[in-house]
Amino acid sequence: MRAVVQRIRDGKVMVDNETTGEVKQGLLVYLGVGHDDTSEDIKYMVEKIGNLRIFEDENEKMNLSIIDTGGKLLVVSQFTLMGDCRKGRRPSFIEAARPEIAEGLYNEFVDYARSLGIEVATGVFQAHMMVHSINDGPVTMLLDSKKLF
Repeated sequence: MRAVVQRIRDGKVMVDNETTGEVKQGLLVYLGVGHDDTSEDIKYMVEKIGNLRIFEDENEKMNLSIIDTGGKLLVVSQFTLMGDCRKGRRPSFIEAARPEIAEGLYNEFVDYARSLGIEVATGVFQAHMMVHSINDGPVTMLLDSKKLF
């Protein structure tokens, strides 16, 4: 499971000109699900993201997490994060989970984050989405549940 995590001041997802998810302060999480991901990957990723100390404290040090600040997550499914561009010019998506598996794990990710008390807004799985965000910092982190990077 891979994630691109961005600290944002404002973000929203639109599908067919309708807003499906919106946050004012928090983290935008692009989430890619791999074919061998399990509930253990979800637990690792949600806990890692929920506890990442990337928000500034009163001394302007990145020392606070989304849980500490009461911020929100905007979670957007993005299978292209599993793309392999090392060979040729067309990405290979062989590592991405099939949609029927990925959707269940994506929903499990959202549910687990909510169970930890994190407010979560979402896009629409497998929809063509327009994502708008204002990256705060900018702060962008790459995470992989298999710890490949």
